[in-house]
Amino acid sequence: MTDLPATLRALRRAADLSQRELAGRSGVPQATIARIESGRSADPSFRTVERLVGAVAGRIVLQGPETGELAAVPQEELRDAAGRHCPAHLDAREVREPKDWPGAWWAHWFNVPPHRWPALPAVTFRLDRTVRDRERLRERVRRDHLVRRYVDPALPSTSWRFVAELPDGDLVGELRAHERSSDLLIGHPELGQRQVVLDGVLVAPAYRLLGIGRRLVAALVAEMDAAGVQSAHAIAESGGARFLLACGFELKASRPAALRFDRPVSGGRLPPR
Repeated sequence: MTDLPATLRALRRAADLSQRELAGRSGVPQATIARIESGRSADPSFRTVERLVGAVAGRIVLQGPETGELAAVPQEELRDAAGRHCPAHLDAREVREPKDWPGAWWAHWFNVPPHRWPALPAVTFRLDRTVRDRERLRERVRRDHLVRRYVDPALPSTSWRFVAELPDGDLVGELRAHERSSDLLIGHPELGQRQVVLDGVLVAPAYRLLGIGRRLVAALVAEMDAAGVQSAHAIAESGGARFLLACGFELKASRPAALRFDRPVSGGRLPPR
C-alpha cells in the first residue's frame, strides 16, 4: 500500500517540478494533480498515476531498496493559513517572526513592538530556483562530506594533511600542517617534544559556514591525541583567528614580528629564477 498523495509530492520534489510543470509534462490537468495530492481524489485511475510517474521518472533516478527509499518532503507537516500543503518542490519554512519572512525586509520590525508587526504568512518559501538549487547542494555537502587524513608516500612523515571530500571524490576542504620539535627551536638536540604547526585550513567558497573547517580541525586534534602530540601552533589574522578561537585555540602571550622578503628588481626586469 502506498500513500499516493505523499508519494506524488515526494516525486515532484525530487524532480523539482511544480504542479503546473508536471501537468505540462504528463498531460494530466493541474486540477487533477492538486486533488490527488490533497487526498480529495480517493481513487485515481491507474493510467493517470502511470502518466504522472512516467513524467517524473524522466527527471530522476528512482532508488531501489538497496540504495535507500525516496526521500519524503521535509515540510510535509507544514500548512499555509488555509490549511493547504506547501508547494512540495519548494523549500518551505514556518514564519514565527518578521525575520523568518523575506517579505518583511522593508519593515523596521526590530524597532517595532510585536503587536505592531506587519501581518505575517504562516509559511514562506524560495521561488528563485538558482538559490534553491544552491542551498540544496550545500545541504547535501553538509550531510555527505567525509573527513580523513591523506597519506602520500612522497611526502615526509612530518607532513600532516587532512581532506574533506564527497563520496565521488570531489575535494571541498583541506587542512595542512607539519610536525616540528620544540627543542630545535632553542638549539637543543631533539628530546622528543613534538609539536604541530598549522599551515592553513581551506574550504571551497561555495561550501563555507557548513562546519567543514571545524571538522577538519577536529580530525587534526584526534590525530594529535593518537600520536601523543600535546600542542598545535598557528598564526592567523582577522577571520582566520576568530575561526581558530572558536575551534578551541588560545591566544599565545608573545610579540611575534611579521617579516617580509621581496626579491630586488633591477632595471625593471625580474631576476632569473
